[in-house]
Amino acid sequence: MLKVTESENYIEYGTSAFTAVLVSLFLAGFAIFSCLYCIQPLMPILADFFKVSVTQSSFPLSISTIALAFGLLITGFISDYFGRKPVMVIALFSVAILLLISAFLPFWSLFLVVRVFIGIAVSGVAAVAMTYIGEEIAQKDIGLAMGLYISGTAIGGMGGRFIAGVLVDFVSWQAATAVIGLINLIIAFIFYKKLPASRHFQSYPIRFSRFIRSFKENLKDSKLKLLFLQGFILMGCFVSVFNYMSFHLLDQPFNLSQVWIGCLSLVYLAGIYSAPRAAEWGRKWGRHSVLPWMLVLMMFGVFLMYSQMLYIAFAGLLIFTFAFFAGHSTASSWVSVQALQYKAVASSLYLFSYYLGSSLLGSVSGLVWEYSQWNGLLAFMLVLLFFGVYIAWRLKQLTKASSVV
Repeated sequence: MLKVTESENYIEYGTSAFTAVLVSLFLAGFAIFSCLYCIQPLMPILADFFKVSVTQSSFPLSISTIALAFGLLITGFISDYFGRKPVMVIALFSVAILLLISAFLPFWSLFLVVRVFIGIAVSGVAAVAMTYIGEEIAQKDIGLAMGLYISGTAIGGMGGRFIAGVLVDFVSWQAATAVIGLINLIIAFIFYKKLPASRHFQSYPIRFSRFIRSFKENLKDSKLKLLFLQGFILMGCFVSVFNYMSFHLLDQPFNLSQVWIGCLSLVYLAGIYSAPRAAEWGRKWGRHSVLPWMLVLMMFGVFLMYSQMLYIAFAGLLIFTFAFFAGHSTASSWVSVQALQYKAVASSLYLFSYYLGSSLLGSVSGLVWEYSQWNGLLAFMLVLLFFGVYIAWRLKQLTKASSVV
């Protein structure tokens, strides 16, 4: 028998429904982010295959994430009308099929077009999953549910990079991409069967006036605006480091093989651990205290990555990844609690900022790389993270002033 809150019927930790939600969303997170990020360790190979520059090789990821960012602005409203689960199911099947198609395209322009559609399809899960959690999970368990969902996205990012990065040393990049597409097609079927239907969803007509009003209401909140900016910086820095680390480690003095580049994605295990733990730390010390420390820890990881000793650089990457996922988990769960109304739009705005950071900073970092290589890129990351620390400090001041954690 399901254990739910007596008055409001929200799903609580320790129930079979809670487990079903977590397994489904964990797999969904894996699916969308493995499709999105499997391209990252392949960037040097794509640059050679399609005869494009280092900066241009980041475009398949950058345009996917910018399409994802803009898709997030509308998928929340689409799900407000059609429902959370139907939108996520269609999105998961679309992502898998589009990835399979992309594996057989020989032209750069067509490849980029399909990556745009992959980004749009991913948005159908990325924003709606957070909204589903906010609507269906008991408030005391939202942080845990969000952290475990983000762990799924971390494993997806890791799995996509790892599978593609390792397989490409033995098979073509097309075959490696197709394998990931087939895995995600299976996940789409499992998600359709396993995810519980919404209990608290109420359908709203798609009206432009409501669309504008919901954005205005969320942007009136000073803390939400700072959290949106925080997401931009967090993801922009994270993607920038992983985009160009492959080029750095393939070169002197490391000269690593593509297999080892793929194995580096195992640092995501640190994020899989830290994302759900961040909810625990938030309850104990407050989100306003956890977030600035995670940004400082990311800066420490960047400093270590200056080293030309592989084990020290790897330790820096590990710390950087650990802190990033804890910071993202803290900020995203804070948005779900902070938004008193139009939660779907608040989640969409946070993720819009988050993926816009990935796209814009990920590409701008390519220019930094071309002019000043790895050390210049890391210096750019430190400047951005310092600004992130300032934003986290402002959030802490606002929280103390309002006495709301």
